[in-house]
Amino acid sequence: MDKGTLYGLGVGPGDPELLTVKAVRILTQADVIAVPDKGAGEKTAWNIVKDYIGEKPLLHCPTPMIRDQKALDEAHDTIASELCALLEEGKTVAYVTLGDPCVYSTYLYVHNRVLSRGYRAEIVPGVPSFCAAAARLGVSLCERSQRLMIVPASHKDVTDCLETDANLVFMKAGRELGALRETLREHGLLENASLVENCTMADEHVYPRFADAPEGAGYFSLVLVKREGGK
Repeated sequence: MDKGTLYGLGVGPGDPELLTVKAVRILTQADVIAVPDKGAGEKTAWNIVKDYIGEKPLLHCPTPMIRDQKALDEAHDTIASELCALLEEGKTVAYVTLGDPCVYSTYLYVHNRVLSRGYRAEIVPGVPSFCAAAARLGVSLCERSQRLMIVPASHKDVTDCLETDANLVFMKAGRELGALRETLREHGLLENASLVENCTMADEHVYPRFADAPEGAGYFSLVLVKREGGK
């Protein structure tokens, strides 16, 4: 029996219509859909693809939002073992992940483990949240020779990023919005910043001026900072 293939499937930022044609094809053909679960019953990626997968069997993959590296390694090892067992049976598995699998995605940790065990795994790109957010704001991410820097908002210190001559995207900024707002104000960049919360999802909120956004926002909040006051 031939072994199956694992597809790390980028499903975009939230709107099911932003799935690629290739993603839809793989979802339709897959035997099993692997669904990441942050531990609170929230399956955002599954909500995006549910209308395309019918009654296909699901493999729930707990991916706790913790910083304990040992616990994370154990979780990724467990998921990889469960995926490899399905691949050994010749199953095609689509592991759905928000945005693009190559941008701050936990899928890559599983992908590398599956490859190291001798199984086939492919990455299928999706629409990144920062591209969707720029589209919702009606602005470019970068023009001419401008540079673009992607920053995790949970990074310990973003000051060095602010000193770099580049447009900035702060991803997953929810818990850090207050501190980020003050840091941008101190560096004279707050008026150049915009916020999109839950981009393309049902509970999306768009704030062309970050300064006007209310305190507190969800985990999937993204801040775009344009240089030279460009909007």
